Amino acid sequence: VQLQASGGGLVQAGGSLRLSCAASGRSSTRYMGWFRQAPGKEREFVAAIRWSGGHTYYTDSVKSRFTISKDNAKNTVYLQMNSLRPEDTATYYCASDPSIIQSSLASPTAYAYWGQGTQVTVSS
Repeated sequence: VQLQASGGGLVQAGGSLRLSCAASGRSSTRYMGWFRQAPGKEREFVAAIRWSGGHTYYTDSVKSRFTISKDNAKNTVYLQMNSLRPEDTATYYCASDPSIIQSSLASPTAYAYWGQGTQVTVSS
């Protein structure tokens, strides 16, 4: 599975961005997730979506601001980010795994496939 993330950029606080992650390859996926990593910090979970059914999960700091969605026909997952804050600045990565379980969604080590990352910078 290859994941191609895009959509990052520079935005002022309060602004919006939409990230995309296109998946290709033969393997199926159970969940797709978004993580982010700021300089000097560990990679942290942002959101995930179950590929079949579409149930979504978010870390508390982005609830009500970020929305994860998917387009099954395009094998693409999106992360709509609204009301962005300077602390959202990070490199954002998409990830997928064909067998991950719900209790492991927030663990980066549970995902087998990763995109290359896209930089999001929020200025104050």
